[in-house]
Amino acid sequence: MIRTLIVDDDALTLELHRSYLERIDGFMVAGECTRARAAVSAVLEQPADMAFDLILLDITMPDGSGIDVLRALRARAASVDVIAITGVRDADSVRQMAALGVYQYLVKPFSFAVFDERLTAYRAHREKARSTDGEATQAEIDALLGRSTRAIPVPKGLSEATLQKVIAELRTAGALSASEAAQRLGMSRVSVRRYLEHLASSGIVLRSARYGARGRPETEYEWNRRTDGSA
Repeated sequence: MIRTLIVDDDALTLELHRSYLERIDGFMVAGECTRARAAVSAVLEQPADMAFDLILLDITMPDGSGIDVLRALRARAASVDVIAITGVRDADSVRQMAALGVYQYLVKPFSFAVFDERLTAYRAHREKARSTDGEATQAEIDALLGRSTRAIPVPKGLSEATLQKVIAELRTAGALSASEAAQRLGMSRVSVRRYLEHLASSGIVLRSARYGARGRPETEYEWNRRTDGSA
């Protein structure tokens, strides 16, 4: 069983996430906290044979942030996995949590179906990590490191399925303008540009000006390879 600590300062949210987690095979609620400092203490003071495997971590709490919690745990070499579950959508928070090794970033509110998908994906990742032995392929390395674009929050009005299509196109096609991406994806330029700008603001893609022979420069977007852990 995956021993899970739920951290959120709202009692109703704690109850909701507990009920969600109890519906998914392979997980158990091993603890709950409503404050940042209590979460740090709960993880660090837990006996080794009762250690938490996963934290469902809110970012905004009265006595600190989820970012503070994760920094404190990493500074003490705590290897517990973390899924951020929060209403915070700003790109800086996403980047900081990603840099601290958060496995996924799930934006409130969400349905049980979305929660189930993310937790099931995490369970599969954990099982894969345990089963991989000897020399690993690049795909296996990516899986072990939890490289997943599903951690990118999806703002209201955008579709996660479409976001993944845009990401897949950028990762294989190189630099594209909104018009070029729209043509390749069979979408409108305006719609594609919204996804590209969201990815750019999150640091997932790089935005630059493309200068042609005449006229105004065109904005192009390119996959940020640092997202994959490469230079």
